[in-house]
Amino acid sequence: MDFSLEGKTALITGGSRGIGRATALGFARAGADIAIASRKLPDLEKTAEEIRKTGKKALAVAAHMGRTEDIHNLVTKVREGFGRIDILVNNAGTNPTMAPALEVDERAWDVIMNVNVKGLFFLSQAVAKIMKEQGGGCIINVTSAGGIRPHILPIYSISKAAVLMVTKVMALEWAKYGIKVNAVAPGLVKTRFSDALWSNKQTLDYLLERVPMRRFAEPGEIVGTMLYLASDASQFVTGAIVSVDGGETI
Repeated sequence: MDFSLEGKTALITGGSRGIGRATALGFARAGADIAIASRKLPDLEKTAEEIRKTGKKALAVAAHMGRTEDIHNLVTKVREGFGRIDILVNNAGTNPTMAPALEVDERAWDVIMNVNVKGLFFLSQAVAKIMKEQGGGCIINVTSAGGIRPHILPIYSISKAAVLMVTKVMALEWAKYGIKVNAVAPGLVKTRFSDALWSNKQTLDYLLERVPMRRFAEPGEIVGTMLYLASDASQFVTGAIVSVDGGETI
């Protein structure tokens, strides 16, 4: 089995911190050149510098995944910078509300869906067109255990459930172009994004009751699964949803 990414270029959204940052560094150590995107360039540049210390190339591009013009600009810059895109990791996500479904407003719904579903889809579409020209590639969508088994973030859960179907639709349609499309479903991961969940003891205790391993993961614990799906070790795997959740969805 070949887990090397030598000679490949990966584009990772939400790449400045958390799972995205850990994946970018993991892929660089496996041999890939890395393009990372998120809304804030200064945070991206810090991660890009860490990538360069591994001896690999890094490109940081500020882009909002809820804006179509940003998506097209991102793809153009990555293609100009590296000439190709072999791997796409759709890791960017948002959740501006913890309101229950009975109280959530339309604006919060639109913000979540625009980034978590619409942006993911249209970035994948743009990159898949490049991968088709190249003769193949790999797309990894980051969904969530909350998209399989709903919890206290109802609209986020709905958006991540949509990502599961997006993954299967893409995998079915794009396999003939040599593009494999899979999803990773992390459970509770200790990142700045999930700070509201693990910094509140009452919420933390409630959530950990759902997890047989009784803990949050660290971002680096997601990287092995990402590497497997990005590499040739998984060359006959497409349309799969791989849970990395300490048993939460059992």
